[in-house]
Amino acid sequence: MTDREDLLEELRPVSFGIAYRMLGSPTEAEDVVQEALLRVDRALERGEEISSPRAYVGTVTSRLAIDELRSARARRETYTGEWLPEPIETDPSEDPAGRAEIADSLSIAFLHLLEQLSPEQRAALLLHDVFGYGYGEIAAVIETSEDNARQLASRARKRVEGGRPRFEADREQAEELAGRFIAAAQDGELAELESLLSEDVVLHGDGGGKAPALARSLHGRGRVAKTLINWTGLISRLEGAIVRLIELNRQPAVRFETPKGDLFGIWMLDIAEGQIQGVRGIVNPDKLARLGTPADVNAILDALRSRRG
Repeated sequence: MTDREDLLEELRPVSFGIAYRMLGSPTEAEDVVQEALLRVDRALERGEEISSPRAYVGTVTSRLAIDELRSARARRETYTGEWLPEPIETDPSEDPAGRAEIADSLSIAFLHLLEQLSPEQRAALLLHDVFGYGYGEIAAVIETSEDNARQLASRARKRVEGGRPRFEADREQAEELAGRFIAAAQDGELAELESLLSEDVVLHGDGGGKAPALARSLHGRGRVAKTLINWTGLISRLEGAIVRLIELNRQPAVRFETPKGDLFGIWMLDIAEGQIQGVRGIVNPDKLARLGTPADVNAILDALRSRRG
């Protein structure tokens, strides 16, 4: 590889980190990254002097992501049911210090919370609080004054502060709690499951109109526990179904598979203060495709209902 190609590969994860957090979709983020790296390559080919390639690609990526987010938000307004960010696989063996530093900003809970912000607010908050950009740099990215960039970030921070997720700092404790959570749900132990859920736990579901999911979020440990047990009870009727704990977006997640390994759905778990604070279930096959071969959930459910009848 040439020096320029090496540089572009070094810049790819930087660009993806910004684009994914801005858009909540790895597919949309990768499109932005490809265009951003192409623009950097063209600038280098023209002989432009780029004192900081990292800052340059961050600026280009952010501007492209803002444009993409504007059109994405319009699409999400017509989305069937609740829209949740699309998860990505992360490496559980990564250095603990590095994991803790970015776990918050990469979580599905945080990305979901960012949906209430305008594209400019989202960019200002992420670039300053997550990626360490100065307000002068942010102003250049979103083409506004430095004072306005500061105000955009401040307003965004205030809007998300109350709902900003808290997470269990100890990964082993989080995984142990997640394991007990799975066992209680599978065994139908309602009291045990309720004891693992916070009083104000929230259950979200995303089927995108392509698989059965909650029409709206559920609140409260009683309603959430019963719904989770009903769901796992349904899956348990599929002989040989696999339920296992994995990691997605630096957080514990539950993966549901058919006997042949097709992906039935996932649950993302928000764990803090020794309890499950939130569960985000995704069964939309479009959002599962990067994690495995999506199962035909509707056909499986029809077969289970027929067998039960």
